[in-house]
Amino acid sequence: MVAAELSPYARATEAAEAVSALSKTLRQFGHDVTLALPRYPGFEEHGLLVARRLTPLTLLDGSELTVLDGQLASGVRLVLFDAPDLFQRPGVFGEAGKEYSDNAVRFGKLAQAAAALVCQRAEQGQAFDVVHLHDWPTALVPVALSRAADVPVPTLLTIHDMRRQGVFPTKDLGALGVPKEMNTSAGLKLDGKVNVLKGGVLFSDVVTTVSPTFVSELAEDDKLGALPRFIADKGMALATVSSGIDYSTANPATDPALSARYDAEDAERKGITKTSMIQELGLELETRRPLVVAFGELTKGSGLDVLVSAIPTMLEADLSLVVAGDGGAALVKRVQSQARRSPEILAYVPDIDAAMTRRLMAAADLCVVCDRQSPVGTRVALASRYGAVPVAFSTGAVAEMVVDCDSQLETGTGFLFDELTPSALTAAVQRGAAAFVHPAWERLRRRVMRQDLGWDRPARRYVQLYRQAIAAKGN
Repeated sequence: MVAAELSPYARATEAAEAVSALSKTLRQFGHDVTLALPRYPGFEEHGLLVARRLTPLTLLDGSELTVLDGQLASGVRLVLFDAPDLFQRPGVFGEAGKEYSDNAVRFGKLAQAAAALVCQRAEQGQAFDVVHLHDWPTALVPVALSRAADVPVPTLLTIHDMRRQGVFPTKDLGALGVPKEMNTSAGLKLDGKVNVLKGGVLFSDVVTTVSPTFVSELAEDDKLGALPRFIADKGMALATVSSGIDYSTANPATDPALSARYDAEDAERKGITKTSMIQELGLELETRRPLVVAFGELTKGSGLDVLVSAIPTMLEADLSLVVAGDGGAALVKRVQSQARRSPEILAYVPDIDAAMTRRLMAAADLCVVCDRQSPVGTRVALASRYGAVPVAFSTGAVAEMVVDCDSQLETGTGFLFDELTPSALTAAVQRGAAAFVHPAWERLRRRVMRQDLGWDRPARRYVQLYRQAIAAKGN
């Protein structure tokens, strides 16, 4: 696998968790898995031991790159490409909300290095069976491999989020390591620019996405360029493999971050985690009142701006609310102001890490998910795993994961709303709050927690697709 991010060492999107959990699950199934990434500061900061190779890796353009080898606790092998001037800096794609100006050079180098590693292994008689690529930063690997005719290694590209496509001006072709003859409509050119993800779609043997609903939504969104329409017009078949969550860390029965452990069959001790969190946040200790949590960046693009506008009306219901996440100054000030006015029922938590996220999920009765676009739906899966019934905007993967509850709570796994407006969100939250006092609430929560949201089924589906890619290549 080639990736630009890997949780917990370097994370920018939900792909980081997917790469980590999928590689681990494949290794548990008995497959030999190697992960190739840039060497970020986060690897050493987390205490991961790596060894520098004595012989540098020769890239396809004749330049050389230092390589380090390591191994994750899961048994997955790790190859890190050392380019300090490109990757020894904060952030994967950029810092403080701004992308690095040399990302074409950075991820062009990653693609060239990964292709050189594949060629080297083939020359040594230890060829990889298949190369799995993740998102646009790795999409040029099959383009580079297409220039090495004697290395017919099958490739599979997973698009976790098509909102990031790697779009650059044509002058950056050289920086990306792409020959000028590929700057055509039959190559990487799209809308007058170089589209890296388009190259990956064209040159990979198999292309997958994590949500067919999300792809169809993108095709109707003019703000996201022509790639979704290009895929549709070409009649390209994209396989769909939904993402999961890592049960080894996301498990309320064993999670060391929780004040009490519980599971779907016996969730009574979830109340202890709720009481503990209410006291920690200084809210009024009323456990018979539903605790609602909402996570994410407080920005207009995230969807939480709608939640902020809905807070005054939401708080008219008998519930407690926690808003967690940093963001723009204006929205943060609005939440803080509202929390000062209603400190007994509203708390704001600006800084959250993975452990705090799980603690809040464990404490919550309902989890609001109002992302404008949701290609993966990880937050819904995590909330369900911890028994925080989702109240979610019906979009992308969320629309496929959550079944809207009926009035008697006999069916369904959450509460959906179809319009991202304060009134629609408030109505859905009110439905959830009413369900909390319904006699069937415990059955609903048990049903939500019993869902199979792990990585076993997605990993097995990927194995099938690997075999298809190998067969397509004639290996």
